[in-house]
Parts: sequence; C-alpha cells; structure tokens
Amino acid sequence: MCLAIPCRVVELRGDEHALIDVAGMRKEISLALVDGVGVGDYVIVHVGYALTRLDPEEAEKTLALFAELGDAALRDAAGGLH
Repeated sequence: MCLAIPCRVVELRGDEHALIDVAGMRKEISLALVDGVGVGDYVIVHVGYALTRLDPEEAEKTLALFAELGDAALRDAAGGLH
C-alpha cells in the first residue's frame, strides 16, 4: 500500500519544482503533473510528485488525523512495554 500525504508548498523553484514542508521536514518535489500551484498551497504528494492541489481546510484535517493516529500508535506501543 502507498501513502500520499498533504504537504504545504514553501518555495517555488524553476523548471516545475517546489520545496514542500510536512511536519518540519522539507523536500524538493516535481509540479509537472499539477498546474497553478503557489506558495502556501497544499498538494498531495506521492513518490516525489504533486498529484493534486488540496483545499487548505481538508489538508489541515488530514494532517491532524495523521498526528492523532501517530499519537495513538505510540500510546499503544508504550502500553505494551509494561
């Protein structure tokens, strides 16, 4: 299974590339598959390519859900240490 995650565009770079940020991690991606992306937009990224732009509210909801799921997994793992 593959996971495509919402990422915020923090910098546009020439030749259809952008710098994205997700959870403080930054990476250069390709914008070749998506038109009209600007700084501050959220995009769904998979294997280094932006697949689509995402509504900022939906992006925030999705990222909050991922954070909640990660916290739950850590709590479950910690509970198994006793």
